[in-house]
Amino acid sequence: MTESRFQLSRGDAVEWLRTLPDESIDLVVTDPPYESLEKHRAIGTTTRLKHSKASSNDWFEIFPNTRFEELFFEIYRVLKRDTHFYLFCDAETMFDAKPKAEKMGFKFWKPLVFDKVQIGMGYHYRARYELILFFEKGKRKLNDLGIADIITHPRVRNGYPAEKPPQVSSVLIGQSTQPGELVIDPFMGSGSVGVAATSLGRNFMGNDLCREAVDITRQRLLDGGAIELNTTLRGDEHPQLGLGV
Repeated sequence: MTESRFQLSRGDAVEWLRTLPDESIDLVVTDPPYESLEKHRAIGTTTRLKHSKASSNDWFEIFPNTRFEELFFEIYRVLKRDTHFYLFCDAETMFDAKPKAEKMGFKFWKPLVFDKVQIGMGYHYRARYELILFFEKGKRKLNDLGIADIITHPRVRNGYPAEKPPQVSSVLIGQSTQPGELVIDPFMGSGSVGVAATSLGRNFMGNDLCREAVDITRQRLLDGGAIELNTTLRGDEHPQLGLGV
C-alpha cells in the first residue's frame, strides 16, 4: 500500500480553502469552534472555556455563525462531484448550519450521533452526545450500508480542547472514501481527522489558526508513519500539493 502523505497550513480556514483548486478534494470532515461555546462560558458551565493555559481561549478563536455561508461555499467548491461532507456540531448550531449548507448546494441526509459514553459539560442536562451533519455533493454511495447512525466511542479526557477520538472520524472516512483519496480538515485542531485518514491509507491536508495545533498534528502524523510533503504554509500561500489535486 502506498504511504499516506500530508500537508499542513496555518491560517484562517476560509482563506485557506480559497487557495485550493475547484473540485480537487474527495472528503471534508471538520469541527469548527462554534459560536455556541461562548454561551456555555457565559453561564459558567465549564472551566474548559475559561482563560488559562489549559483552556480553549488559548488554543482557538470562535468561528462565528455569520461566516458559515462563505465557509460552506468554499467547501462545496473544492469538493469533487459525488462526494461527502461531515460537520461536527452541537444541537443548537445544527439549526443554523443546516439551511446555510443546503443554500450552497449540499443535500442534507441526516444527523449522525457521536455517543461519547460519558457525560461532559452542560447546564440543564449534561452533554453526552454530539451531532455530525451528513451532507452530499452529487450522489455517492456509502461503502457499507450496514453502519448505524450512532457512533459510540469514549470522549477524549484531558486532551486538546474539543478533541475528537480518531476512531469516530475513521468511520466517516471509511464510509466515504477509497484508499489514496484526499481528506481535508480546515479546523484540524490536534489532528484527529488526519490521524484517522492517514491510518486508513488516505492522504490528508489540514489547517488551523493555532501554531501549537499545527505542531501537535505534525508530530502525531509523523509518529504514525505518514510523509509530510513540505513545510507549513501560511494561509496566503498557494499550496504545492502533490496530493492529486
